[in-house]
Amino acid sequence: MSVNDTVFIYSPQYQAYKFHQNHPFNQLRVELTFDLLKQMNAIQDKDIITPRTASEDELALVHDKRYIQSIKRAGQGQLDEEEALNYGIGTEDTPIFPNMHEASSLLVGGTLTAVDYVMEGKAKHAANFGGGLHHGFRGKASGFCIYNDCSVAIKFLQKKYGARVLYIDTDAHHGDGVQWTFYDDPTVCTLSIHETGRYLFPGTGNITERGSGRGYGYSFNIPLDAFTEDESWLHAYRTSVTEVAAFFKPDVILTQHGTDAHYYDPLTHLSASMAIYHEIPRLIHEIAHKYCNGRWIAVGGGGYDIWRVVPRAWSLIWLEMINMKATKKLPKSWIDKWQAKAPVQLPEEWYDPVDLYKPIPRKPEIEEKNALTVSKALYSLRQNQEKNK
Repeated sequence: MSVNDTVFIYSPQYQAYKFHQNHPFNQLRVELTFDLLKQMNAIQDKDIITPRTASEDELALVHDKRYIQSIKRAGQGQLDEEEALNYGIGTEDTPIFPNMHEASSLLVGGTLTAVDYVMEGKAKHAANFGGGLHHGFRGKASGFCIYNDCSVAIKFLQKKYGARVLYIDTDAHHGDGVQWTFYDDPTVCTLSIHETGRYLFPGTGNITERGSGRGYGYSFNIPLDAFTEDESWLHAYRTSVTEVAAFFKPDVILTQHGTDAHYYDPLTHLSASMAIYHEIPRLIHEIAHKYCNGRWIAVGGGGYDIWRVVPRAWSLIWLEMINMKATKKLPKSWIDKWQAKAPVQLPEEWYDPVDLYKPIPRKPEIEEKNALTVSKALYSLRQNQEKNK
């Protein structure tokens, strides 16, 4: 596959999605990723596609029109505090900022741009790391997410292309907004691998959340125990992705790539290293070509260590898409450019050191519990497969 088969959706205007200076959601991570790829000569001007802005009608595929108008008014300073709180904005997590409708619509439009490139055959793969805002609901913002580009993109894929969509979410936080949007829809299969909601926002994503009505059996959740390490995380990932993809046989795959399962992430409690971010795109790339002629759209998501984790993890997705191997060392030019601005020492290599953290004392117990969770989550799928043999 040549580089021409893959497109990178990007605009400096993604930086306009900014709550405030000290908010953990910081879109500088998109620029850091983009620059890392540029410093490696892994991305060329011909690969870069400018995102369009999603229209209000496109947003309304998922979001209530009154909610959209309220977001517009909030961004102009015209929404009172009580009404704002009813819509999930003006909170500590999702504060109001100027022109928030315009900034949010561009992120959604970026994912829709990626969809069109892939579904119209202009690219096999497309990446929009400005997207991945999976917590947004029909009429309410949540968890740093105003409009849910993942849900809008899936509705768009259904309406314009009649596609069956497999949505895979590896963010440490449950992909609740997407799951509930398609909970009763058998043409969308959602798989979320996340930290258990017992300790972490949004508190959902239990294995018993399997869908409803005609959509029962098309929602899969793998809630992993706190302090889960690479081996156990990868077992859950490889097993669930392989079996769910074989069961659903999608027309296109949309993947959300939150990087907050990493040990360094300040908002979560998992203990993964960069090893999982080498494997995540490799397997998705494989199943995309196995089941849907390579049609794969990747978006960003959570990730709050924007210096040491996000740029490496997201760059590895692009490198996998273009079949380019990462060298052992990160480009010195990238480190030199950003180190003065970083509050931490930037990594020099793609992989983490083996002594990244002290040994986890409950490791065998955590691994056993996670393996049981995977078996329970996939039990009905496996039973049906046996019946159909």
